Amino acid sequence: MSRLPSAGSARPVPPAGVAAPAASPAVLHRVVAVVVLGTIMSVLDMTIVNVALRHLSESFGAPLETIQWTATAYTLALAAVIPAAAWAMGRVGAKRTYITALALFTLGSLLAACAWDAGSLIAFRVVQGLGGGLLQPVGMAMGMRVADRARLGRAMGLLGLPLLIGPVAGPVLGGRLLDAASWHWIFLINLPVGALALVLAARLLPRDAPEGRGRDLPRLDVPGLLMLSPGLALLLYGLARGGEHGDFTAPGALLPTLAGAVLAAAFVRRALTVRAPLLDLRLLRDRTFAAGIGTLAPFTCGYFGSMLLGPLYWQQERGLSATAAGLLGAPAGLVVGVTMQVAARRIDTAVPRRLITAGCAVAALGMGLMAWQTGTAGVAPWRIAVAGMVMGVGAGMTLMPAMTTATRGLPPDRLPGASTALSINAQLAASVGTALLSVVLAAAGPSPAGFRLTYAVTAALLAAAVPCALRLPGRPAGG
Repeated sequence: MSRLPSAGSARPVPPAGVAAPAASPAVLHRVVAVVVLGTIMSVLDMTIVNVALRHLSESFGAPLETIQWTATAYTLALAAVIPAAAWAMGRVGAKRTYITALALFTLGSLLAACAWDAGSLIAFRVVQGLGGGLLQPVGMAMGMRVADRARLGRAMGLLGLPLLIGPVAGPVLGGRLLDAASWHWIFLINLPVGALALVLAARLLPRDAPEGRGRDLPRLDVPGLLMLSPGLALLLYGLARGGEHGDFTAPGALLPTLAGAVLAAAFVRRALTVRAPLLDLRLLRDRTFAAGIGTLAPFTCGYFGSMLLGPLYWQQERGLSATAAGLLGAPAGLVVGVTMQVAARRIDTAVPRRLITAGCAVAALGMGLMAWQTGTAGVAPWRIAVAGMVMGVGAGMTLMPAMTTATRGLPPDRLPGASTALSINAQLAASVGTALLSVVLAAAGPSPAGFRLTYAVTAALLAAAVPCALRLPGRPAGG
């Protein structure tokens, strides 16, 4: 197989939406390593700050409600910029977009570490979020383009590691940094990683060119951007507010949710009628892509939404520390990561329908066991941890294999749009799941019975992915 052109090569450079020659395994691994290094910072920052909220509140003398905006503002900025990812890749190329996002995120980290009050910290977290929101979809698109179709599962498995490491490692790492140093270090730790990622990205990522020249360059769908970006931000904000207070009918939750839904609906209508929309929803006409999105939506909703339950259960019902709660949740995360690497390689040759449907069923079974165990008084902690590991096996069999299957048959010029759509789907589904499960737990009450009901609802969400999984291809990728 031919190697991709190096940064100093004079060979023709393919445009952003055109497939480059199939890369050798060494080139593929270098590209994936750079992408994982950059993306993991963004994912870690979504969770690492949560453990520092009380420390930040005390340091700045600000109410906890104000400090919570450091997490909310990051998430909203992340969601608002994702829709522009496909356009940016087509306009300036994926490599330039990725390097710009890395630089913006690293700069935001430096500024956040130097924040002097709550307002400045919130503003600098927005800068971080604007960079972080582009890292995942752009990185995924580059990985999909470098890998040939026969090795796409292996590449996607590696690209998915940050999504699994971040939620597990973030709280533990944040707690250690706070105990050993100060809150400044939860941002300063990004600087050496960001600098290394920038150097490696400049040297190792393959060059690509914009789609066209001069007047032929893709134009930004400004009306679509003004609908979708604020629409997503308002939806996520409204869902978060409703979940926090256990009431989606309160004006502070209902109004932004409705406004976001109206803007999103207006975008959908526009995207299906204009020639060059910000996000190509016509991708859903591809049966396999639609089935993949349909599988991932409820599964992501349940899987990522459930991440709030474990720490709450261990701390409220068992009286454990935050660090101990994080460590008890670590085995499930480890199992997800290991299983995902095996399943992602298997999906290159296995029957997607069988593997992913089995994954959904195993994950739902594990979550059902969690419901049974947490609702039983005095149950041994190891039994709950084992139930979580069973769920982790199913999650590893489902998440990245479903993404791989959804995108494998798409033409190269549609991969940027596909990676953007998958990122938006993940953000929305995770937010919906978190809000929904927060409301269920609040309504049932923080008690063993309440956790049993909430975990049971989560198991139902995972099981709801099965019908769409059964619509995935019934033959191996090469068959």
